[in-house]
Amino acid sequence: MRLAVVEDDDGVGDALVEALNARGYRAERKRRGADLLTAHRGYDAVILDLGLPDADGLQILRQLREVSQVPVLILTARSDERSIVRGLRGGADDYIVKPPRIAELMARLETVTRRAAAAAQPAQEVVVTGDVRVDLQARAVEVGGAPITLTQKEFELVQALVERPGAAVSRQQLMDRIWGDAFVAVSRSLDVHMTGLRAKLNRPGLITTIRGYGYRWGQ
Repeated sequence: MRLAVVEDDDGVGDALVEALNARGYRAERKRRGADLLTAHRGYDAVILDLGLPDADGLQILRQLREVSQVPVLILTARSDERSIVRGLRGGADDYIVKPPRIAELMARLETVTRRAAAAAQPAQEVVVTGDVRVDLQARAVEVGGAPITLTQKEFELVQALVERPGAAVSRQQLMDRIWGDAFVAVSRSLDVHMTGLRAKLNRPGLITTIRGYGYRWGQ
């Protein structure tokens, strides 16, 4: 299991990474919340401190949840009920007050990752919406029975949308997934590719713009 340990205190962070690695995990230390936001992909779980030097951990959690559902376990000195409730309601999967007991921490990590794996549903291989057929396995799209040619980025946009037909997908999620970073200036690239995709599909209303948020495939 690959873990991101977001902790600015060198003593706590280094000791935690060492203890987890000694027990078979692949723990990697990050000192700032921004480091997590730009490199969260590929981790199986995140251990997140709330007292970070660049931003409050709850803010980092909210930003992370805009682009990822990776399991997050908050590990912090804040033990008041308000902080615990805010953390869990903000998207954390569990909450532990420092200092942690390593055996308990490992058990909780195993629980949240097992829960996340059980919740993940296999994506449909073929999605049909009206006369538009998307074959995710073959990376092929047909409109009215005729194949259309999409660029790699255009198909990745289709894939990201049809995996959750009818659900809103944010611009941040799309940019993070397709360009690798939701927090760089690729917004214009998304607009250009979306315009080209809609023109090729030629099905008005198939991809709906949700103002101020993102897009939705189908109704």
